[in-house]
Amino acid sequence: MSFSIPEDLQQYLRDLDAFIEEKIMPLQNSNDNNRFFDHRRENSRTDWDNGGLPRPEWEELLVASKNLADEAGFYRLNLPKQYGGRNATDGRGGNLWMAVIREHLASKGLGLFNDLQNEHSVVGNFPDVVMLMNYGNEQQKKELIGLRLKGKLRITFGLTEPGHGSDATHMETRGRPEKRNGVDGWLLNGAKRWQTGMHHATHCFIFARTAGQDGQAKGISCFIVPRDTPGLKAESYEWTLNMPTDHATVSIKDVWVPSTAVLGPLHNGLGVAQAFVHENRIRQAASSLGAAVYCVQESVKYANKRAPFGQPLSHNQAIQFPLVELHTQCEMLRQLIRKTALEMDSMPHVDVEKKIGDKVSMCNYWANRLCCEAADRAIQIHGGNGYSRHYPFEHIWRHHRRYRITEGSEEIQMRKVAAYLFGFGGRKVLTDATKESKL
Repeated sequence: MSFSIPEDLQQYLRDLDAFIEEKIMPLQNSNDNNRFFDHRRENSRTDWDNGGLPRPEWEELLVASKNLADEAGFYRLNLPKQYGGRNATDGRGGNLWMAVIREHLASKGLGLFNDLQNEHSVVGNFPDVVMLMNYGNEQQKKELIGLRLKGKLRITFGLTEPGHGSDATHMETRGRPEKRNGVDGWLLNGAKRWQTGMHHATHCFIFARTAGQDGQAKGISCFIVPRDTPGLKAESYEWTLNMPTDHATVSIKDVWVPSTAVLGPLHNGLGVAQAFVHENRIRQAASSLGAAVYCVQESVKYANKRAPFGQPLSHNQAIQFPLVELHTQCEMLRQLIRKTALEMDSMPHVDVEKKIGDKVSMCNYWANRLCCEAADRAIQIHGGNGYSRHYPFEHIWRHHRRYRITEGSEEIQMRKVAAYLFGFGGRKVLTDATKESKL
């Protein structure tokens, strides 16, 4: 058993840091682009006169940095080689690599190399591509994946509804068969909420009940709907704790699509939705851990430097002990995240939920909570400075507070852990000792 990072991954991190210093930081430091990261960040990013949407110049900067990362060979790391990535059977680009990289980047603080507010990173995450790879037919893969990787196609995810969040099996959006001009298809009606990226989307993944009863997992289907389809409308963009917003409330009124628009097996849309959930949760956990580490490290530096009453803050146990607890939790969580990520790499995708879904949930809910606690402690230790926007802690707290709700709220994650722990629904905790006894 080894807890060290593989040498090839260590070298990758060194190469990545060199790329950031040589290519990304000069871009960030040019044309006053630091306004998107310093105390002016929220105002600079937000077009207040256009519904609170992201300013075009902000999104153009993100695209420019992605293009640099793609040219250098970093952006598509976790994709298969056929799509320009490095994901291989030897683990390169797998969940362990992505977890280590995500923590590494987030521990650097705010920057163009990894802006957590909008899932931007020089090492990309591709949930929509993974869904298409796993469930798309050959025509869908051919038409959509290439355009997506070139930045000419953007897909939103329409699962949550105004009246239904965690209870997706009770969604009210409906699809019924309807033939038009001799073409078999589906007529969709309903509404979605928190549909991120709708302002620049070219396509939407819309989930609708096509069979079965409310509360049943079976009977929900996923449809690929072009953004300009008649009847599909972004009614509003919801302002949030951390602006700008691109989270739309969408109405779906008599939206017709051909039967070829179905993604994956008909009536098994929730299986499609789950295609990337575990990978996304472990990577989000790693990012939250990295941000927590940053908050702790910056607080230690400040406590050593700040000297009220003639001695450094760090000499006071009231300062030391909370940071010691956070530091300890970061160290323990790191090992759980990496162990879980490594186990995910060792088994087929479909086995993750069955065998270690509880571990993924542990990592996710605890990392997001830990990050919020670390940011709050950093604000407290930095005093008035920490409360100001001249330091990044308020931004980190506002953003990561979101992840205690999205990607499965922490209550949902804890309920899943409880199901494994208490054996609800036929689930059973498989301890390391139990695993060894089965070998």
